[in-house]
Amino acid sequence: MTVINRAITGLMMDEPLIFERSRKGRSAYSLPPEPACAEEAVDALPERFRRDAEPALPEVSELDVIRHFTRLSQWNYGIDTGMYPLGSCTMKYNPRVNEVTSRLSGFTNAHPYLPDSRIQGALELMYELENYLGEISGLDAVTLQPAAGAHGEFTGIRVIRRALLERDGNPRKSMLIPDSAHGTNPATCTLNGYDTIQIVGGSDGLVSAEAVREKMTEDVAGIMITNPNTLGLFEENLAEIAKVVHEKGGYVYCDGANLNAILGQTRPGDLGVDVMHYNLHKTFSTPHGGGGPGSGPVGVTAELQPYLPVPRIIKDESGYHLSFNEPLSIGRVKAFYGNFGMLVRAYTYIREHGPEGLKEISDMAVLNANYVLARLRGHFHVAHDRHCMHECIVTDKKALPKGVKTMDIAKRLMDYGFHPPTVYFPLCVQGALMIEPTESESKQSIDEFVESMISISQEIEESPDTVLNAPSKTKVTRMDEATAARKPVLRWSPDTQE
Repeated sequence: MTVINRAITGLMMDEPLIFERSRKGRSAYSLPPEPACAEEAVDALPERFRRDAEPALPEVSELDVIRHFTRLSQWNYGIDTGMYPLGSCTMKYNPRVNEVTSRLSGFTNAHPYLPDSRIQGALELMYELENYLGEISGLDAVTLQPAAGAHGEFTGIRVIRRALLERDGNPRKSMLIPDSAHGTNPATCTLNGYDTIQIVGGSDGLVSAEAVREKMTEDVAGIMITNPNTLGLFEENLAEIAKVVHEKGGYVYCDGANLNAILGQTRPGDLGVDVMHYNLHKTFSTPHGGGGPGSGPVGVTAELQPYLPVPRIIKDESGYHLSFNEPLSIGRVKAFYGNFGMLVRAYTYIREHGPEGLKEISDMAVLNANYVLARLRGHFHVAHDRHCMHECIVTDKKALPKGVKTMDIAKRLMDYGFHPPTVYFPLCVQGALMIEPTESESKQSIDEFVESMISISQEIEESPDTVLNAPSKTKVTRMDEATAARKPVLRWSPDTQE
């Protein structure tokens, strides 16, 4: 078996801090002499705004600056340099056409305080995007305001709370959350004043309607369920679960972070979901993490539409408008109307692929994940050995007798030039490595990743110290992570040279 070692030689290139490159007298700029009025301008500043001494900035040339930050950029890892198999994160490739459209001057130069008549194009795009997302999910109305997935969760549960108050005068006390749900769900409930009640999944990794029925009372506001769940499995009982929750007057919230697996295959709204958020920065490819802000629109049924945040985008015979006349609304959840650049990218992505293309995305994402699972099955312990959806989970169970744990496997993978998968999540799986190749990766790139994982499994058996001491080829090798987190050194000091 041939393993392609994709570690980048440039990662080993040392680069000191910009302060360590500093040499007295160097400058990165050339400006004409200050006019006489400059000193008068300084004198006009209130005393409290003046410095007692010059700022401690590095003295470097322009070339020093360019080389320094270019070298630092070469240490970075991103989807443009290699596969990003982070399970649950859906780190897919961001087509460059998205960047072109999001940079059109009519979008980038539009000020949010312009009157409706001056931003008709932007309003039309947002209006159509809301309709597209509603059609994709089977829900009746959508708000684009939330800034990311967790913010969308907060908004969706806030809508449920307001609806219960209006309907019954009682928001209820708690929310059901399966152990296979996303980790932000309990925090979302707490922020909205709800206690959480855990639902333990069955041996098949799924939530049963019976388990929900046991804990669903008239004090429970509803359930937050991730579908597909964080085990990479489709919640086959969702329609029946929704019926149980609705019979007790509760609402069903679907965490839509894994929507990439079911695009064009099924619609959560058709299964009884009342509220869900969409991670545009995942399913619809907009950059996230270090690449840019997120976007977490929320879709709801017609019953819950009056409670969505303001402003709402409406259309009449004169065009598109922002409506603040929504008396039951939970109010604003973000300044202005959402992360607009992310909305443009998602709109472009949906229009580029169309209905059949979106379905093909989920087809390929699921196929790739099952291919990874099939190839790794004989080398790593599989958490749930069955067909998965968009992601699969292997564990460190076979490696533990050699003293090797999940974190060691992840760090050794860095020596092969790959970003590690998500580790130790979901919490209901001991020693999990959660792998999501997405539809972006070709068979060739997936084979390179899989062969690296297989090679690591052989190293665990034959030379476990190689794995335990990894990574050895990266700029920074194994460190004391507890000290780094608790006692970080974040500022350079000329006295300590740190």
